[in-house]
Amino acid sequence: MPHTVILRSQAQRQLAHEYIDKAPANAVVTIKEEARNLDQNARLWASLSDISRAKPEGRCHTPEVWKCLFMQALGYQSRFEMGLDGQPFPVGFSSSRLSKPEFADLITIVQEYGDRHGVAWSEPNPYETA
Repeated sequence: MPHTVILRSQAQRQLAHEYIDKAPANAVVTIKEEARNLDQNARLWASLSDISRAKPEGRCHTPEVWKCLFMQALGYQSRFEMGLDGQPFPVGFSSSRLSKPEFADLITIVQEYGDRHGVAWSEPNPYETA
């Protein structure tokens, strides 16, 4: 049975050690930074939708395509393949695998691009000071 332990306290770290000590031969252990949270995810998709509606520089893309363009701008590999319907679709690195700091960088580049191109945001920027 797989176990997930979030290392917030010494007790949780001890529990993780116990699971490792009891693990069967050839078990796999993965330790990674905390992934993006739901607030970050909602903020990203609202921002991508705002950019998609604004069509900056005359670019008409879906929010998903915009996400891939921003991921590529941050150095993550992505590419487009031709679908069975003849339409291109993005493949490559998924934003769901980003850590919280990496996801924050993605939101920042989206916000900066939108600000530079006069996008009207549907959600206020939580990082802006009044």
